[in-house]
Amino acid sequence: MARYTGPACKLCRREGMKLFLKGDRCMGPKCAIERNNTRPGQHGQARARKASEYGSQLREKQKMRRSYGVLEAQFSRQFDIAAHRPGKTSDNFIQILESRFDNVIYRLGFADSRAQARQLVNHGHFKVNNRKVDIPSYSVKKGDVITVRDSSKSNEYFKTRSLLLAQKAVPTWLRLNIEAMSGVVESLPARQDVEVNFNEALVVEFYQR
Repeated sequence: MARYTGPACKLCRREGMKLFLKGDRCMGPKCAIERNNTRPGQHGQARARKASEYGSQLREKQKMRRSYGVLEAQFSRQFDIAAHRPGKTSDNFIQILESRFDNVIYRLGFADSRAQARQLVNHGHFKVNNRKVDIPSYSVKKGDVITVRDSSKSNEYFKTRSLLLAQKAVPTWLRLNIEAMSGVVESLPARQDVEVNFNEALVVEFYQR
């Protein structure tokens, strides 16, 4: 399965902002933005030129795509799906990305980053409605019940994680049961339920230009 394997911190430096790709590391002094907030490469310290309209749209698209950890081809396909649904395309797009299984695992607090959540899903640690699901791009639906598999609960990672879940804030569209190590999709995420650090309207303009 294709995925980005390069240095995550380099992506944050390229966008000039924290994309929170490495979990708790992004909150501490080791964060690349805190240590060296310049663009990567030999010309990174040169003064940035004012971006064109296309350049601004491209940068927002890259921020959004990299935040969710999706490669270009799949990102473009998911935008096409959003564009053909009734309603506002930008809201549909956010809903599709937030409904990805790896993102839901991250939002429930079972992982510190989407990359870590993707790895946990790939390794088959979770069930949806009592069926094993190991596809990160799987789209959850309203009413889905997500649980850590019984064989994984004895894993040292999940024993430690269960102690940390109470400290994690869970979005209103999800419900977490710490004792059962499970979560329920109460509703599909609406735009007002999601905090993002990019302008999705510019992403729509990028694809519709």
